[in-house]
Amino acid sequence: MKTMPRYVHHNNWIFEIKAVRALRVDNYGDPYSAIASLTLNGDNAYFDGLLTRENEAFTRDDFRTFKEFCSQLGVTNANFDRFKQSSMVNAQVDIPTYQPPVSNVLKLVK
Repeated sequence: MKTMPRYVHHNNWIFEIKAVRALRVDNYGDPYSAIASLTLNGDNAYFDGLLTRENEAFTRDDFRTFKEFCSQLGVTNANFDRFKQSSMVNAQVDIPTYQPPVSNVLKLVK
């Protein structure tokens, strides 16, 4: 896992990532079990319309995945709007600074 750029420079254009559609699915193109829209503004992220299929929960693993994704984009604060038990729920979450994985390289010493 590494950090992701927020923009791509191509010829005389810069393409900036400002919106993302997230799908919970193993293979792209297959039916998905959850969907969310993400808007990026500075170091803030806003998740809108986080919906799951009937009887499917938004799990702790899902939440961790979203936090890791945001961290890789340099986001420091995320806001979630989603339906929970037929009501709109808003949550604000601090995103930890991205820490690259520690390499377990052994070094031989004389």
